[in-house]
Amino acid sequence: MLLAIDIGNTFTKFGFYENDFLAYRFNAQTTRRQISDEILSQIPTQSVSAVIISSVVPELNNACLEFSEKHFNLKPIFVDASFDFNLKINYFPPENLGIDRLLVAFAAIEKYSETCVVCDFGTATTIDVVTSKREYLGGIIAPGMNTMSESLFLNTAKLPRITIEKPASVIGDSTAKAIQSGIYFGYIGLVDGIIERMISELGEKAKVVATGGFANLIAQSSIKIDVVEDNLLLEGLRLIYEKRFR
Repeated sequence: MLLAIDIGNTFTKFGFYENDFLAYRFNAQTTRRQISDEILSQIPTQSVSAVIISSVVPELNNACLEFSEKHFNLKPIFVDASFDFNLKINYFPPENLGIDRLLVAFAAIEKYSETCVVCDFGTATTIDVVTSKREYLGGIIAPGMNTMSESLFLNTAKLPRITIEKPASVIGDSTAKAIQSGIYFGYIGLVDGIIERMISELGEKAKVVATGGFANLIAQSSIKIDVVEDNLLLEGLRLIYEKRFR
């Protein structure tokens, strides 16, 4: 069984693969210190034969190394931008490209074999383009919805912290609902507007693939998103393992 671990700023995702089948997955809050006992309690009893990791939180890498060696007697594979993704990377400097962005672009082109606009909605939002010729062109980075909400709460005297959800109407009849509406529908405008401009700049059709914690929520109202892939980054890790280490 392959264990794929995606360490994000807010959540860490654990995916257990039997060949190409995702047998089990769970998420845990990312901590900056350790792999917690709560996580260990959710590990399946089946034997793990390999561990592959993507991390945007470098200070957790040593904890993951110790975790893998202690509990599976395995040295984990840490995937970074130096790996051969069979992509032409048009990003400068290439070593500054986040491994999360690269992996979801790689997974999308592997699955769909056509030009893709890949949206990853998490703590930050990234929207990137990978072409049918396997060229990674770059994209945008913007604050995620929760990051926007927290910024309003932390930087104003009277605005409350709100739950991110789709409001019943655009016109909010309370302060909380007005913030919800501004963030949600404002974000839909941001996402659809950027995607439209990207496709216009490309001059060709593109499949719009969404992933990340807010993907399903945003896809409810977006007119540009074609498909939601909840496990796109984990799939990228699995594919890299299959192609480079099997």
